[in-house]
Amino acid sequence: MVALMDEYLAEIRSEVCSRCVERPPGGPPCLPLGKRCGVELHLKEIVDLVHTTGSPCMDPYVEHLHSDVCAYCQNKVTKDCPCALDYLLPLVVEAIENIDARHGAAS
Repeated sequence: MVALMDEYLAEIRSEVCSRCVERPPGGPPCLPLGKRCGVELHLKEIVDLVHTTGSPCMDPYVEHLHSDVCAYCQNKVTKDCPCALDYLLPLVVEAIENIDARHGAAS
């Protein structure tokens, strides 16, 4: 499972983080550079969210992100909220589904 989570993270960093306007110079990873990244803080929860939502529309993903991840996020009371996940979520979903497709897993 750890290898698969590493694969999800690598895909997200390749396909999503490159488009993040909040990414610090030299990131990712961003946490060591002082940016509290929602993906780095909550990767497992985000992967679970994608696997349990499975909708052709983004609204359910956004709702689940806000209720299942954001509601418990350490960034909620900091300047890092709202995080880039709000606008990058469609790309995150696509990246996770791409890895699932490579592994033949239903998302």
